[in-house]
Amino acid sequence: MAELKWTGGKLLQDKTIVVTGCASGIGWETARLVKALGGDVIGIDVRKTEDHVDELYIADLSDRMAIKALVNALPSGIDGLANIAGLPPTAPAEKVLKVNLLGLRFFTESLIGKLNDGASIVNLASLAGFGWPEAVEAIKASESLTFEDVPAFIETHKVGNEGGRSYFFSKEALIAWTLQNRWTWRDRDIRMNCVSPGPVDTPILKDFIETLGARAEEDMRVMDRPGRAEDIAPVVAFLLSDMTHWIRGTNIPVDGGMSSHVLSNMHRL
Repeated sequence: MAELKWTGGKLLQDKTIVVTGCASGIGWETARLVKALGGDVIGIDVRKTEDHVDELYIADLSDRMAIKALVNALPSGIDGLANIAGLPPTAPAEKVLKVNLLGLRFFTESLIGKLNDGASIVNLASLAGFGWPEAVEAIKASESLTFEDVPAFIETHKVGNEGGRSYFFSKEALIAWTLQNRWTWRDRDIRMNCVSPGPVDTPILKDFIETLGARAEEDMRVMDRPGRAEDIAPVVAFLLSDMTHWIRGTNIPVDGGMSSHVLSNMHRL
């Protein structure tokens, strides 16, 4: 396999990048930045947008059959996949798990055959997934979870909407899945990493504050400000670029120092 090197110019020049959730928030900003860095954007969302996309596919990522149809419709020759579409903790728990975890995994695994060698997959996780080591039992149980079995899984593993648990679990499992797949497609030099934002000032910030209540208010007091989509998208773009072939299975916090704050308090630093 030929060695890929960045030789200057625009970071994503002539690359074809799939961006899910491209119609708003971090997905919208990522699509805009990919275009600014010389790439072509295949956008996927449940809503129509003409912003920063070369092609747009309308698809519901909570629906297994819709994902299969989407993958069949997408072209080959894809250089990167930015899995950014997601639902907040105010959405029904079943939809949260399907979109944020099962749909993302099924879509990614189904799309591998259409990715170029050397492609990059970037999953948008969250600071909410910080506690994944404490959820390993449920995470392992979710590895074989089907779309049809989600309601029973929610009941068995207590990952419903109370306290935003469905959202937290979806991000915990996503981080673990990213780590597990650090070398899955290494023979084709396809890598997977994830980015974990803290609270970000997007249209769904109010959903987190509504769900988490005092916990969210405390986080906001500690932080100097919420993040912005413009803080997160450059890290996603960097991971999509040819500068990052040796970064594999990594979770990068982009949270204004919140994960460091939590770790420091945990270990009394």
